[in-house]
Amino acid sequence: MQKITKETYLKWYEDMLFWRKFEDKLAAVYIQQKVRGFLHLYNGQEAVLAGALHAMDLSKDKMITAYRNHVQPIGMGVDPKRVMAELYGKGTGTSQGLGGSMHIFSKEKGFYGGHGIVGGQIPLGAGMAFGDKYHETGAVTLCYMGDGAVRQGSLHETFNMAMNWKLPVVFICENNGYAMGTSVERTANHTDIWKLGLGYEMPCGPVDGMNPVKVAEAMHEAMERARRGDGPTFLEMKTYRYRGHSMSDAQHYRTKEEVEEYKKIDPITQVKDVILEKKYATEDDLAVIDKRVKDMVKECEKFAEESPWPEKNVMYDAVYEQEDYPFLQHKL
Repeated sequence: MQKITKETYLKWYEDMLFWRKFEDKLAAVYIQQKVRGFLHLYNGQEAVLAGALHAMDLSKDKMITAYRNHVQPIGMGVDPKRVMAELYGKGTGTSQGLGGSMHIFSKEKGFYGGHGIVGGQIPLGAGMAFGDKYHETGAVTLCYMGDGAVRQGSLHETFNMAMNWKLPVVFICENNGYAMGTSVERTANHTDIWKLGLGYEMPCGPVDGMNPVKVAEAMHEAMERARRGDGPTFLEMKTYRYRGHSMSDAQHYRTKEEVEEYKKIDPITQVKDVILEKKYATEDDLAVIDKRVKDMVKECEKFAEESPWPEKNVMYDAVYEQEDYPFLQHKL
């Protein structure tokens, strides 16, 4: 694994802070009804992405996830202004405003969604890995899911075939404690989700998903195994979300005290503490980063606010009825 240096910690701090503030802004404009539909925020889970990106080769590796998917494409290099514009439903968005919150895509940057069907991305992730194995690209696919999605039958079908074909894929369960509003304890007679891999003799294990170093180490080991041709790994990232399942979640299933307890091990705070302890930067240096992050979020908001709505013809170019379908050339 590439060394974790002073520069790594400073990048982690700026990236995670930006992701957090970016989504805080989304929450604010959602209340103003500038962003509509569903909105699932990632606050608290940022270390899972930060650590994974450190282990990835962004020139070829791919990522696919569920609907909590705004900051992942940003981490992989998609312009955050376009991501925010997509959430606004504007024509300058990543899918010209047609995808919205749950369907961010960027084939160019290796980010394949953004899927609203619970567990729907799991077999797709294996399929992407099959393609890479077939074409011998040397790439690895990271396939993310929530703790609720592991109850879907598609996971077991996929695990079976991924092991049988030794696909270059890493399955990651982001266990934030609640599948929508139902705790893991209420959905199964076991709470160690990672043990689901044992039934398929798949390498598996738990990871501290609040610490980007632990995430990076586990991801590196799993990705190197996949690149060697030794097949998939299943990792359970034990993390936590500070906000509800979506913006419409009243969160009656947990207490405010529980949330505050988890904030004591906040990934951004953990990284900041290391930076200050090792004298990688001073409080004044971090204040400069904070200001830069705040300005970047403002730029994204301004871009989204000022961007035009999609032209009406886009709707007809993307959705059509044709007798000789699928032989009609798509216009977009």
